[in-house]
Amino acid sequence: MYRIDAEKSVHFCDGMSRRDFLHAGALSTLGLTMPGFMGLQAAGAVDKKKDMNCIFLFLVGGPSQLDTFDMKPDAPREIRGPYKPIRTNNPDIQISEIFPNLAKHGDKFSLVRTLHHKAAGVHDTGHQMMQTGRLFQNGMEHPHAGCVLGYLEGGKNGMPAHVLMPRPIGPTGGNMPHGQNAGFLGKSHDPFILNAEPDLADFKVPDLLPPDYISASRIERRRNLREIVDDSVKQLESNPDARLLDENFQQAYTLMSSSAAREAFDLTKEDDKLRDQYGRNKFGQSCLLSRRLLENGVRFCTVNMFETVFNEITWDIHGSAPFSPIECYSDLVGPMLDKGLSTLLEDLKQRGMLDNTLIVAMGEFGRTPKINPAGGRDHWPQVWSILMAGGGIQGGRVVGKTDEIGAYPVERPVTPAEVVATVYHCLGIDGETELTGPGNRPIPLVDHGVKPIMELV
Repeated sequence: MYRIDAEKSVHFCDGMSRRDFLHAGALSTLGLTMPGFMGLQAAGAVDKKKDMNCIFLFLVGGPSQLDTFDMKPDAPREIRGPYKPIRTNNPDIQISEIFPNLAKHGDKFSLVRTLHHKAAGVHDTGHQMMQTGRLFQNGMEHPHAGCVLGYLEGGKNGMPAHVLMPRPIGPTGGNMPHGQNAGFLGKSHDPFILNAEPDLADFKVPDLLPPDYISASRIERRRNLREIVDDSVKQLESNPDARLLDENFQQAYTLMSSSAAREAFDLTKEDDKLRDQYGRNKFGQSCLLSRRLLENGVRFCTVNMFETVFNEITWDIHGSAPFSPIECYSDLVGPMLDKGLSTLLEDLKQRGMLDNTLIVAMGEFGRTPKINPAGGRDHWPQVWSILMAGGGIQGGRVVGKTDEIGAYPVERPVTPAEVVATVYHCLGIDGETELTGPGNRPIPLVDHGVKPIMELV
């Protein structure tokens, strides 16, 4: 039987989801969800033997620049907040005391302190621009940078080009797409979505691995369900989703039954001490899994530190429920990022992978300079900070300068489009490359005149 009510991989902020046209019931017998299944097709793209890879660490919620990477210790208390700056091993860079481990790697990363945009100060617009380089308008969704890489070059060793983990961004209040799929490139280029909890002791990938009790012979018998699907698909040949299902079934089966793929996703192969260093939480274990996947042929990993900003401790520190208090930066989210990111930098460096792995740790906007009456900070797209390292980025640099209260750029303002252009540049992709958009209209990867952040590359 067929299901026609399958959820799309991106859920909107009102909690509702758009419906896909077609979902074969046979997929569920193989342990595949539609979002993960559709992302598998990237595994069959052309292997160009490129060396450069990327890990996006998306700090969902919008970290405060004043409490992380752009401290203002001489400002009034209601501006500077509760945290003090500390020196890194680079004398030119200071960061918040909530990042003591990251401070040991100031020579490896650089900071951009003057990100800004002029769109609405809601989470979703920032999600769109920071991952695609553009604000979605007139109903057109632009592709995530990782999906573009998969579309142009594909993965290696039969692995998906782009893996998103642990889950897609869910409701964040704006009722708009988050920019984490392939947009107008089509669902066949969506990321492979983990949809699992990598911090669990018995972690396995449900979209990839069959249950232990299903023997190879039983999988082979169930593979014969393709014949049933084929017969039905022939009746729907005019439908693009039906053709896509037929084209990708073999790729899904090949990856699912691959011992190399199972090995790549198996975190039990890692030393327990290293897993502890990354942090026994979803974010830390996702960082570790990203390293494993890049070692095995994945080109791009997107790690969502959180899935929503409601009723969960995140970077979204409005100060009162259902949002987070500012104290969570030192109690939970700061230490989580500190352990995961610092260990990832050190691990990649020791393995000789940092030079060909670009890391971008970013949020969707900053926070208001003045602490609000609830003791938190509100949305502030006028300026915020991000961290970049590896993959051709020069470490130990600071791009841009803000005013004395961290409210606005005063030197070298930077746009989200420039960040995405820098990602493409580091990956060796020409920013003037044109994609085929709706109506066969050519669309360049980045808008005319947008250049990489040359101070970093």
